[in-house]
Amino acid sequence: MEGLQTTAPGSSVAADEQFHFVANSLAQLLEAATRELECDREAAKASLVTASNILQSEIDRYSGASGSRRGGLAGWQIARVRAYIDNNLHRTIHVRDLSRVARRSPAHFSRKFKIAIGESPHAYVVRRRLEKACQLMMTSAEPLSEIALSVGFSDQAHLCRLFRQAFCQSPASWRREREIPGEVISRTGMDENIP
Repeated sequence: MEGLQTTAPGSSVAADEQFHFVANSLAQLLEAATRELECDREAAKASLVTASNILQSEIDRYSGASGSRRGGLAGWQIARVRAYIDNNLHRTIHVRDLSRVARRSPAHFSRKFKIAIGESPHAYVVRRRLEKACQLMMTSAEPLSEIALSVGFSDQAHLCRLFRQAFCQSPASWRREREIPGEVISRTGMDENIP
């Protein structure tokens, strides 16, 4: 990302400066999204996506997942696999497809992916689908059945089962808790009164 610098390991002053820079950037993006939400929802979404990407890159940088962990995949392999997954969430994604992207055999890829990322390829794909579903539930009025299909789940029940396992609540209640105060999004074509 532009403006983000990597710091030398062990440099606490540089690390503090980097942390404050990232924190300030995220705060500014979130404030901009809050302001833009009333008049320009697309600009608000863009600010939220940018903030999310910055946060994910920082998490990856600190966890070491963006580079090659000892015995894991190379950085370029991880980047290509992540991009492939994010671009194909709406489809069935097989390990053989991911292994082709990383140019490894399926068994070798699966072992190395788990070392590099910390979870199996399947668990990672499910997590990314749930994250995308959360993003869509917060930024659109699409019904859960359509969101489920658009992120690669077989149906709404599939989404609900995995969502409940991950978040200990249903997607509908999770979505209701996060709706914008004062704005009722009608999913049925009729006004809903949500207490």
